[in-house]
Amino acid sequence: YIKDENRNAEFAFRDYTDEILTSKGRLSDYLYTKAKSLISEANTKYDFREAYNDLDYLNRINPDYQDSRNLMDEAYKNGIDYVKVNVMNATDQIVPQRLEMELLNFNTYGLDDIWTKYHNNPMSSVKYDYEMQLAFKDISISPEQIRERQIIKEKDIVDGYDYLTDENGAIVKDSLGNKIKVDRYRTVRCEYYEFTQFKSALVNGQVNYIDLESQQQLNTYPITSEFVFEHIFADYNGDKRALDSNLVSLLSVGEVPFPSNEEMVYEAGEDLKARLKHIVNRHRFN
Repeated sequence: YIKDENRNAEFAFRDYTDEILTSKGRLSDYLYTKAKSLISEANTKYDFREAYNDLDYLNRINPDYQDSRNLMDEAYKNGIDYVKVNVMNATDQIVPQRLEMELLNFNTYGLDDIWTKYHNNPMSSVKYDYEMQLAFKDISISPEQIRERQIIKEKDIVDGYDYLTDENGAIVKDSLGNKIKVDRYRTVRCEYYEFTQFKSALVNGQVNYIDLESQQQLNTYPITSEFVFEHIFADYNGDKRALDSNLVSLLSVGEVPFPSNEEMVYEAGEDLKARLKHIVNRHRFN
């Protein structure tokens, strides 16, 4: 509204619809032609990836342009680095099957690289570019041990009461005539035996990346993990009133079975999963 002229303002708007559609069509044609050329003349996976990115943009501004979806699928399939995974155990210990399955479950690793696919069950229809070797080099498991320590504790405790007497042996009374009582102490003694069950497992290995075309090793990452089993229980002989409360609490705990070697290796594998996830997420082939 124009106040001075006492009338509504009028604006002339130009319709750019045709120009926008024309520009969109030209850009779509350019992206489509370029991507199709990249795919047909591709020398490397980078060419397919570039074509994929162009087609992805094309489908965002002009969905389903010609056969762009099919071309996009073709570009993606040919731009992927395929990696077959191989577990190698050079130790004299058994790697639990459950641990191996969990280590190779790449769905839990949160991979954000769309151009790398790991296959722990290689398919004959796929031409693999790389191999990832998860090699167990050494698994050391300590003998089952029970360590013992003995503590002798003594403590003065209240053991009844006596009446207070004066220097002449007469019983002392308070102002009301009541006999005054005093605690009677005696020393108690206890032999405390503490047992610690101990067993450890140390797993050493490495992750190797191999270029299958050149048969050259690209990178090696060491991985190490340790698991320690420790269980404490106790027994006593004597008067347990001589013991501190933190020692008394262990008297109700008994001995437990030691984990098997296979269980020890599996528990050590919890750390391995985190380390392998870190390696897989940070490794880049190109």
